[in-house]
Amino acid sequence: MTRIGVLLSGCGVFDGSEIHEAVLTLLALDRAGAEIVCMAPDMDQYHVVNHLTQEVTKERRNVLVESARIARGAIRDVAAVKAPELDGLIIPGGLGAAKNLSDFASKGRAATVHPAVERLLKELAQAGKPVGAICIAPAMLTKALAHKHPQVTIGSDPDTAAAINAMGGRHQVCTVEMIHLDAENRIVTTPAYMLGPGIKDVAVGIEKLVAKVLELARA
Repeated sequence: MTRIGVLLSGCGVFDGSEIHEAVLTLLALDRAGAEIVCMAPDMDQYHVVNHLTQEVTKERRNVLVESARIARGAIRDVAAVKAPELDGLIIPGGLGAAKNLSDFASKGRAATVHPAVERLLKELAQAGKPVGAICIAPAMLTKALAHKHPQVTIGSDPDTAAAINAMGGRHQVCTVEMIHLDAENRIVTTPAYMLGPGIKDVAVGIEKLVAKVLELARA
């Protein structure tokens, strides 16, 4: 059975993983018969956002604990996951990818990536295993693998595209239903909620991304 990791960053679009994107990824993997390995960093979130008002609160929450809500408890600390355990990895979007997996949201092109996340991504790249990244996650992926000059898409936002190019990536404009394949680096990306507008629209690109990651993993 093909083992695909799903790297989560919390629970909720404004401070963690985008839940629609995460669930669509899990559903497509399960329907395709893949074994899913959910993971997240064991760390405090950058901050906690009230998703009703979009106001930052004074709460403190743990990224791994919050991600376990999406994974129904079946989740591991990313620091304990090694590339040989996986055939590929997919990273749903949500601002957690830019606040918890990295600090791209606050630092842009000067961002850093969580050490355990960067280590795993580099191990996978070295092993030639495919990685899929959704929504804003390609920005974090670009920073982690800048030495590979990855081709990615976040859709068409000019500021984010410029930051990706400044970090060493090569941004490709895509519409919501499209995926972009960087064949050399075995990276697949799709815009999802960077473009939207709704769950049925982002589902098209996410399902294509999952299918392509599985195709590459099984080749």
